[in-house]
Parts: sequence; structure tokens; C-alpha cells
Amino acid sequence: MCTAISYKTKEHYFGRNLDLEYSYDETVAITPRNYPFIFRRAGELQTHYAMIGMAYVKDGYPLYYEATNEKGLSMAGLLFAGNAYYNKAEEAGKDHISPFELIPWILGQCRNVAEAKKKLHRVQLVEIDYSKELKLTPLHWMIADKDRCIVVEAAKDGVQIYDNPVKVLTNNPPFPFQMMNLNQYRGLSRRDVDSKFAEGIELEQYSRGMGALGLPGDLSSASRFVRAAFHRLNAVSGETESESVNQFFHLLGSVEMQRGSVELTDGAMDLTIYSSCCNTDRGIYYYTTYENRQIIGVDMYRENLDENIVISYPLLKGNLYIQN
Repeated sequence: MCTAISYKTKEHYFGRNLDLEYSYDETVAITPRNYPFIFRRAGELQTHYAMIGMAYVKDGYPLYYEATNEKGLSMAGLLFAGNAYYNKAEEAGKDHISPFELIPWILGQCRNVAEAKKKLHRVQLVEIDYSKELKLTPLHWMIADKDRCIVVEAAKDGVQIYDNPVKVLTNNPPFPFQMMNLNQYRGLSRRDVDSKFAEGIELEQYSRGMGALGLPGDLSSASRFVRAAFHRLNAVSGETESESVNQFFHLLGSVEMQRGSVELTDGAMDLTIYSSCCNTDRGIYYYTTYENRQIIGVDMYRENLDENIVISYPLLKGNLYIQN
């Protein structure tokens, strides 16, 4: 369960909530230009665009949850259980990419959404696990630059690419349903509205703040999609870095999960493990964790981007400050 958002003020920002019941000890990971990506079926990328994002680094390999490259293109993978379809047979004439490789495959080579779409038309997502112990996760993806946004879903009839005008993504159902479902909320307004319940019935506004009346408040993926889309499309922010980043985290906060609100069938509790916001123009990756609400930033350009090993920043957790 996750939510991703693309948002623009003076500069462009991209990030997400990761909602899970467990953590893989993920870190903020920078992959320099000369780290060799060796793909299972598609050869090697000895040099590529540098990228920064959140990843589980396994045996020195960054398994990215989401990332932004040095050209400002961003991509996030979100849970798509029950709908994602990965091929076992490999079709001739396609680039055969395992889902865990898709983020570096795209971000390593593409500067913008237009280039990503061209690459994706040749991609066949194939069922190749990272290892026997680390199986594939059913995912779909959101890809964005400062101007455009698309959703990528793997179906039985191939990779589907959808333009995403609301620039948010959650989980199931598939993206066309999520967009269709927005029609249920055509009457939503951020402003107070006049009563239209029935003629002759006087219904008064009994409090301030009754804009967005009818916005769904539960934590299902369909409701989070509506809520995130409404808040993002109506967001008002200043254009400084502080104003923009703080507004972005407030948008993510409108759909975050608190421990205890969502209990899974095995008794585990879903919660927002971390929230992220990357300034894609500056290459600065900000994050908070469930235990630490302070916004922490990592600047990609403070590292040597011509290196050949992944650089990891462990997450800062559990800080409390008491002011005397």
C-alpha cells in the first residue's frame, strides 16, 4: 500500500509514502554514473545517468523503491498485487527486463518521459526473481518529469502505458478504474457550497472548514487516490524550497497510515514506513520516517558521481527533542 505524487511549484518535486508492515532496512542510495548495472537478459550499462532514491541495497546492488536521475526524471514502484503480470516466455524483438531492474533500466538511460515511453514500448517484463530468497513483488510504476507523468502496468497483453493528468498513483484497482472513479466526486469543492439537498429543506453550514465535504477518509487505495488527487490539484504553496518541500510532505500526510488503523489478515499492522520528496532539479532527496518526523535531506551532488560503487545513507530514526 503506497501513494506517489508529482508536484511542481518553481521547481519539480517527486516522492511517495511507503506503506508496509515491515522494513527491509532500506537506505537512501546514490548510484554514480560508473556503477555497472548488469541486467539478467538485457546486457550491461557500464555508464549511465546517476540517480538517488530509496533502496534496499543487496550484495551491493540497489533495489530501488523510487529514484530520480540527474536529468530530473523520476520513477516509483507501488504494490499492484493480483493485477501485475510478468511473462515466463520471452518474446523475440523485446528488451527482457525483470521488474526489479525496471527503475535503473529507465532512469539510467532516459532524460524525460518521452524517452521513457520509447524505451517502454520495447520492454517485456519477465518473471526473474532477484534470488531464491528474494522473490519479485507485484508492482506498477509512476514515471514523471517536470511536465509529464505516466503510469506503467504489466498486463497479460503486454506493458500498458497511461498518461496521468492528476499525477498521483496508489495501488489496486488498475489505473483506468482509478481515473474513472474520480467521476464519483465531480461535486467536490475546496470551497463551502450552497445546500442542494432538496427544495424547502433549510440545511445550514454548522461549522467552518466544510470545503471538500464528501472527500473519502478511509485508507483503501481507491480512497487514497481520490484524496491525494484532490489535495495535489488544489494545493497552494509558496515557491521557496522550504515552502515547497513542507507542502509536499503535507500532501503525503493526508494519505499516510498510522499504526493500528489498518490490520492485515495475519494480524500485522500496515503503516507508513517512510515518506520521501525529491527536488528533481537539484538532486536533493528528503525523507521522514514513522519514528522521526524531522525532514532529512541528502544532496546527490555532494558525492562524486563518477564513482563505481553505490553510496548509502542509513535512515535517521527515533529522534525526540525537548526544548528547555
